[in-house]
Amino acid sequence: MLMRPWELSASVALRPEPFGALAYNFHNRKLSFLKRPELVRVVEHLADHPDVQSTLVAEGIPQEQHDGYLRALQGLAANGMIRPRTDS
Repeated sequence: MLMRPWELSASVALRPEPFGALAYNFHNRKLSFLKRPELVRVVEHLADHPDVQSTLVAEGIPQEQHDGYLRALQGLAANGMIRPRTDS
């Protein structure tokens, strides 16, 4: 996942909240809580970078936190909130 291009799924809406954001997938009706504003920024900017690694670096996520963000992104992918980009 780290070296692949990803993007927010087209059927997902993000609603900003004080803790981060709520992500709702209108296709599968799943709701996810993005509990950190930094994670929201990463998700919002996935499509702006060639891969997840580049997004984490561009958003200023410290290297020692990358594994945690990767786990969060894997959970979002499993729920259909983000998807692999095919236009790279």
